[in-house]
Amino acid sequence: MDFTFSEEQKMLRASLRRFLDDRYPFKLRYAASRSLHGLPDGIWSDLANELGILGVGLSERHGGFGGGPVEHMIIMEELGRALVLEPYVETIVIGAELLARSGGPKAASLLEAVLSGQCLLAYAWAETGMGADVSAIATTAERDAKGWRLSGGKTVVTGAPWASHLFVTARTSGSVGDKGGISLFLVDKSHGGISFKDYPTIDGRRASDIEFVDVALPFDALLGREGDALALLEEIADRAVAALCAEAIGIMEHLLDATMTYTKERKQFGKALATFQVLQHRMADMLIETELATSAVYLSTLELDAHPIARARAASGAKVMIGAAGRFVGHNAIQLHGGMGMTDDLAIGHYFKRLITIAAEFGDDDHHSARHNALAKC
Repeated sequence: MDFTFSEEQKMLRASLRRFLDDRYPFKLRYAASRSLHGLPDGIWSDLANELGILGVGLSERHGGFGGGPVEHMIIMEELGRALVLEPYVETIVIGAELLARSGGPKAASLLEAVLSGQCLLAYAWAETGMGADVSAIATTAERDAKGWRLSGGKTVVTGAPWASHLFVTARTSGSVGDKGGISLFLVDKSHGGISFKDYPTIDGRRASDIEFVDVALPFDALLGREGDALALLEEIADRAVAALCAEAIGIMEHLLDATMTYTKERKQFGKALATFQVLQHRMADMLIETELATSAVYLSTLELDAHPIARARAASGAKVMIGAAGRFVGHNAIQLHGGMGMTDDLAIGHYFKRLITIAAEFGDDDHHSARHNALAKC
């Protein structure tokens, strides 16, 4: 496989890194995460209009610039380096992709608003006790004379407090665990019958637990064919996993760079910490873990348009690698920073919290290890 980036991709990385270096210092992120809104003012709009990156990964016929998974990967690596709060995965990797695939004037209008930075989206799929099994959906949607009636609950819907619309998975037929009968709906948050419990997450972002009580939806709220959404949802989950793993790579690279800089400056017994061989070995191991995880993430990104089994195996393999490498790099970064690494004022701990959250999103290590092993037999 070819891991060489094109000149356009290199320019994308360089321009986004410059923007984030100039406009997204950690103190801005720290203050925003503790503000009422939870996001820095104007950054999302500038990403859309000043840089134009929100449409980079979409085809030209959908208003994008003709990129794809590799462009998403590059963007997510840079967002990870800066520990960006903005919900790129939820709004662009998941939301914009679903809108582009669903088609129709309603989806096209909302997609245009998304790419121009006017609104954010959220993906409401997880439910209490279901784990990462997309087929274990208990939320229901029943057809009536006027449309659909949606009832049930979703938990830890990342980015929902900021979103204007939700993508909601629901069962339109069958029983919990059945592979068929699962549908996807686009829901405006202003609909009556929806209640939200918003809260900050451990990584400084925002999420919601959501209850739908007999929510009336129009017929065109259904995206795609009724009861036939499982394959799409599994693919979208793999695309989200690949993007999150790319974000984790950016985070680990930052932790490694910050640790190397600190150990060159911090002195013990009259010598810089970086001169001690045992610490050099520790940082070399951090580099090796980061490089191994990077290879797995590149593979998962390049396999996103492959056969579903190959795609799923690569995504789960990358998720397992990221989980293990993230813990190793994060633990060592904190330890090598000494007591400072444990403080809330230093960025190191915040980066590590994001790594821990990524490891749990869309299935933890155990889930993806079991999935990878099962797919290896196919």
